[in-house]
Amino acid sequence: MAIPLRQNLRVAAYLAKNKFSKVEKYPLIVELEPLFACNLACPGCGKIQYPTEILRQRLTPEEAFAAIEESGAPMVSIAGGEPLLHPQIKEIVEGLIKRKKVVYLCTNAVLLRRKIDNFKPSPYFSWVIHLDGLKERHDEAVNRKGVFDEAIEAIKEAKSKGFRVTTNSTFFNTDSPKTVRDVLDFLNDEMKVDAMMISPAYAYVKAPDQEHFLGVQQAQELFKTAFSEGHRKKWRLNHTPLFLDFLEGKQSYECTAWGIPSYSVFGWQRPCYLLSDGYTKTYKELLETTDWSKYGRGKDPRCNNCMAHCGYEPTAVLATAKSLKESIRAALGTH
Repeated sequence: MAIPLRQNLRVAAYLAKNKFSKVEKYPLIVELEPLFACNLACPGCGKIQYPTEILRQRLTPEEAFAAIEESGAPMVSIAGGEPLLHPQIKEIVEGLIKRKKVVYLCTNAVLLRRKIDNFKPSPYFSWVIHLDGLKERHDEAVNRKGVFDEAIEAIKEAKSKGFRVTTNSTFFNTDSPKTVRDVLDFLNDEMKVDAMMISPAYAYVKAPDQEHFLGVQQAQELFKTAFSEGHRKKWRLNHTPLFLDFLEGKQSYECTAWGIPSYSVFGWQRPCYLLSDGYTKTYKELLETTDWSKYGRGKDPRCNNCMAHCGYEPTAVLATAKSLKESIRAALGTH
């Protein structure tokens, strides 16, 4: 099972609690960005385009804990930037685990082997290592040779030390069903990572490279073909079946950006981490002062080609929770 049983049970209990309390909007997972600085300059990312004074800023552990506690989310994805550059990342991870939050630490893995002894394996913790293809494609995506090899060695070391290892792969319009299958087969069968996350490249407005993002129809065709012939069923994908159906174009959903909000040195980002329409100090303020009806396909042109997990995975999770059949399907990992 790609999604751990402990995580499934915690999320199920959390969903039930909010349903019983008749809460309409709540976060499933918070994208925590404790810094924007990074040791790579990926052309598809816009984080390091911020001015130097912003790149030098860091969230303190206390600020991170306060934001997560206020939101009530059961899961936290620590991103950036490169989180392992944060001088207090160990304290942030330990504090979140102490609070029984499921923590995913996203990293390009360049520093992972040097930093790994600062962390301890936990059923609440997983490394998320970015791999956007096999060696040549990944090194091109991150604009530096040797990063793929370092990431592979980091995966091996992390697994040998008892850590749960997940990967995250972003696919662009230069990808084909074969390149998707090649990297997922490699990670699933040869590297034997615990789980894999996938995403079509989204139109991040700050990214230097604006030519290689996927349109909705392109993404659907790419995943539909890549998933065929039984491939989807054999891969340990860290997604609900309904979200994978969505990627294939079998399901159509509204965006639920409030389900995976982003918190950074600026505060809570409105409406999601891909669009910067202002920031709020609290999650409550984010919910109450954002006109959510303005966003999504057909509503905001910036959203028309987006299939990002931050907007659509929470919708799929909520749809799964409303259906006993889909809940069983998700629990059993039958994609």
